[in-house]
Amino acid sequence: MDTLHAMRVFVQVVERGSFTAAAQTLDLSTAQVSRLITELEQHLEARLLQRTTRRLALTETGERYLERCRQILGQIDEAGAEARGAHHTPSGRLRVHTMTGLGLQHLTPLIARYAERYPQVVVELTLAQRTPDLLEDGHDVTVAFARDLPDSQLVAQRLGPVYSVLCAAPSYLAQHGIPQQPSDLQQHRYLRLTDPLYRGQWDFGDEQLEALPAECFQVNVAEALVKAAQAGMGFCLLPSFVASQPLREGRLLRILPQHRLRALNIYAMYPSRRFLDAKTRTWVEFLKAELPPLLRADEAVLDDAQYWATPAGLLRDR
Repeated sequence: MDTLHAMRVFVQVVERGSFTAAAQTLDLSTAQVSRLITELEQHLEARLLQRTTRRLALTETGERYLERCRQILGQIDEAGAEARGAHHTPSGRLRVHTMTGLGLQHLTPLIARYAERYPQVVVELTLAQRTPDLLEDGHDVTVAFARDLPDSQLVAQRLGPVYSVLCAAPSYLAQHGIPQQPSDLQQHRYLRLTDPLYRGQWDFGDEQLEALPAECFQVNVAEALVKAAQAGMGFCLLPSFVASQPLREGRLLRILPQHRLRALNIYAMYPSRRFLDAKTRTWVEFLKAELPPLLRADEAVLDDAQYWATPAGLLRDR
């Protein structure tokens, strides 16, 4: 027996005053309604209605059960309306994950603007140096990095390209010189970002390093690496969205600007297109509209020769 269906039939019988009227409302036969009420009473082991040829009357048990049925069915209807509304109106908690650097540089300001547009959404941002399992960790959207489209059951929307560049402080370069080719890096101190995306060799195209330079410092957050580089500890490899600000402010200079390393794509990934709720849909649409211009602005800074390490630039910064 479908208990919820039987409960709805019971409520209609009481409210309409007869099996026949309830049957007409529910598009059932009178015999079907009668049978459902009988099965419900047998399931409950209690009489709900007193039946006579002229009228129906609730028993004391039936009165209490009617009140509970109305409460339960009301909550079910409310839950259904809320779920259907989630497809149309952005609301509720939106759980977003991304890598720390991108989250600090771009996603946090974007979330502030998204929240102004959709005030009924509460954004819960998680910053971590690993890509989570969306289903196990409970995130709605992860903004992830990959060389190619991830092979996954998740939906992936491409947001734009990123790459990494070599940077050092003017004070460090003034003391140790400006590398002119990749092999020159072996003579310099290397500050390493310990990040899953930064493993392995560096690809300089036709120019290859036989081995990476020796490390003198490592850290797992790019913003801390920037601080170390600004202090003159050595040179570092930074993602474009992290490097652009210290380059623009003159705190770092780009070295070997003819090379781009670690070319990757950024993807917004989420579990399913089917019945996608409004908060996820609007957040992904917002990212697709707002993040690419920021990435292009980062790229413009990195490609601007005024932020490259040159002897004239070092003299100007002194």
